[in-house]
Amino acid sequence: MKGMKLMFVVLILTMIVAFAWESMPVIKQTAHFLLDPSAGKILDFNLTWGMLILVFIITFLTTLVQKYGTDQPALKKIKEEQKILQEEMKKYKDHPDKILELNKRQLEFLPRTMDLTTKPLIYTAIPFVLFFRWFGDYFSVMPDFKFFGFFSWFWFYFVFTIIFSTILRKMLKVY
Repeated sequence: MKGMKLMFVVLILTMIVAFAWESMPVIKQTAHFLLDPSAGKILDFNLTWGMLILVFIITFLTTLVQKYGTDQPALKKIKEEQKILQEEMKKYKDHPDKILELNKRQLEFLPRTMDLTTKPLIYTAIPFVLFFRWFGDYFSVMPDFKFFGFFSWFWFYFVFTIIFSTILRKMLKVY
């Protein structure tokens, strides 16, 4: 329950930052002050490679925060317990009563997992939103630009975050 409350507070703060981008110039100006000379220069060098580098850096930092901001042994144990339950569910697939019982047991993991995994959200949510808003501003001056001829900046970011995250989580053993 603690994790859900924390997530709710972070979500509210993140939404305030996202929606205040235009109405509170200090937020937008600060993000541009910090990101234009750093991330902006990387994108100005080469848009595709720069975006790949930025996506990798953001994903790498987020993965590190997840690894060191969570209780990895506890998450590993939960994952192992869930795997055992999944195997039991396969055995009893023809027994709806047993499946229902196992589903209830599986739902018991949700609050524990939420409590363990929401802590990194505190450190990543607002910077993530600021980056997204900044990307929106950066690419708004070139509305017809598409990565590889068809990806908007959002879809490019989304697809490569999934790819990099999968690789980094395996390499760094993040649960």
